[in-house]
Amino acid sequence: MTEPGTVLITGPTRNLGRHAVLAMAGRPDGQRPDLLLVGRAGRDLTAVAGEARALGARVRAIGCDLASLADVRAAAATARGLLADGAVRPLRALVANAGTMSADTRRASADGYELTFAVNHLAHAQLIGDLLASFTAPARVVLVGSSTYQANFWRKLLHVPEAQWADPVELARPAGGEQNPGMAASGVAYSNAKLAVLYYAHELQRQAGPGIAVSVFEPGWMPGTALGRGAPPVFQAMSRALGRIPGVSTPRRSGPLLAAMALDDRWAHLRDGAFVVKTKLTEVRPVAHDRDRERRLWEATAELLDRAADAAAGK
Repeated sequence: MTEPGTVLITGPTRNLGRHAVLAMAGRPDGQRPDLLLVGRAGRDLTAVAGEARALGARVRAIGCDLASLADVRAAAATARGLLADGAVRPLRALVANAGTMSADTRRASADGYELTFAVNHLAHAQLIGDLLASFTAPARVVLVGSSTYQANFWRKLLHVPEAQWADPVELARPAGGEQNPGMAASGVAYSNAKLAVLYYAHELQRQAGPGIAVSVFEPGWMPGTALGRGAPPVFQAMSRALGRIPGVSTPRRSGPLLAAMALDDRWAHLRDGAFVVKTKLTEVRPVAHDRDRERRLWEATAELLDRAADAAAGK
């Protein structure tokens, strides 16, 4: 088994991320990684860091609002400093867990980008890009994805929209107008962002080199989490009720599975954006493999990140 080193995880304070953190922290000596917890500063981040320490893990909490690319750049710089100083062990894994689904696609991030696309894709692209040179091989990047990019029976039944891909610069543009485009547009934006995760994973593997293995994890359908906190109250109540159905995924069940993706020898062979649903390696639909879209997403992401950095610098 490879020495576990350090795992950086985003979105560690609630639901899937919190249970993944506690699963990693609760591993036996010799299998327990150091943890860099990147999430919104405050009581929740302090609390999960304390819980992980109580289980025996060495933990550093890094306050970061992923809706601000300046915050993400600062968090990456802090992580690089901790790694360079030996405050934590070498970086072996990054788990891009944080996510959101804005109920209003007019909402913009601090950098002016559509909020769902900004948090689910751009923030992690910034963080990973800033830390690529800091990994110690063999290392892993685990992105949290979703099958919502495609339609299936249950999504059609519940009227969950599938992805409607466009140029990434367009996907990053908030909706215009005075009226909220509604939950259908919000669902499409989320599906687009999760399709972007798959495209990005495939291109990241080409760019990262052989020492870093890239995979995508889907926890399964997890209704009732904070992801839909901006949805109408009726929709939230329905989601909570569905979450009590036996067999439906929950953060408590799926968190350890996400932790395993970052640490277990079972998944050490995964590369090229391999897609795992719960515990099953799954082939994505043909639409999720598109070299032209993947290449364009990589280029457009760099453009969008550079634009935000230039604006922050007053250029």
